[in-house]
Amino acid sequence: MLDSITPLLTDPAAWAALVTLVVMEVVLGIDNLIFISILSNKLPPEHRQRTRRIGIALALIMRLGLLATIGWIVGLTAPVFDLGIHGESFDTAFSWRDLILIAGGLFLVWKATKEIHHAVDTTPADDHLLEKNKKDAVINNVGSAIIQIIMLDLVFSIDSILTAVGMTDHVPIMMVAVVIAVIAMLVASDPLANFIDKNPTVVMLALGFLLMIGAVLIADGFGVHVPKGYIYAAMAFSALVEGLNMMSRNAKVKKEASEASIVSPQINED
Repeated sequence: MLDSITPLLTDPAAWAALVTLVVMEVVLGIDNLIFISILSNKLPPEHRQRTRRIGIALALIMRLGLLATIGWIVGLTAPVFDLGIHGESFDTAFSWRDLILIAGGLFLVWKATKEIHHAVDTTPADDHLLEKNKKDAVINNVGSAIIQIIMLDLVFSIDSILTAVGMTDHVPIMMVAVVIAVIAMLVASDPLANFIDKNPTVVMLALGFLLMIGAVLIADGFGVHVPKGYIYAAMAFSALVEGLNMMSRNAKVKKEASEASIVSPQINED
């Protein structure tokens, strides 16, 4: 193992592949991190950080485990069955990877739709039902959140590993890139989750991202390959517009506060 790693340390192409792969893994990890952040923010504050760290740790373990079985992962792209319907932009020869992507996409669409409905539904919950067995409910919610994170970790991990396989043949480079990307996710998880929690409009934007990502996963499973550059460009543009909206709202609040402070002394003098 050491003999195979040593030549890579002095190979400029290997370092270039590592840097490129780290950037790609970090970008792909954004989807996973948004989902973990939204899901953990539904929990009581004392459980959020621990749940996020468990979810990210599971993502690392799952990706390293999949890398250890790289031959099996590559085999997931082989067709399992074919419905015989073929077109210029889609295909119905499904592999295990396609089925996993479709299932993951459907889950993301369902979860994002449910969270959007919960956010816009103003009907108050039954306080009596909320208070009943509150402790058990919290435990079950944490367990449910971790299970959902594991399910999406599997989908994103397989997509991430297959992307890595397409960029380099060296498993050590893949492992180092995955570890660096997951460490970056771990560092960014708390600030991102806190930012999403404090800005309700960002929550809705993030849920919209998850809907789009779910639709792209389903399309990819049916053989319709949407360039990821377009997806992330759309996400970046939407985030930029939302950032400008937040700046506008903050400026308006500061202006109103400044006008109120000027009017207040005049009223006191009268």
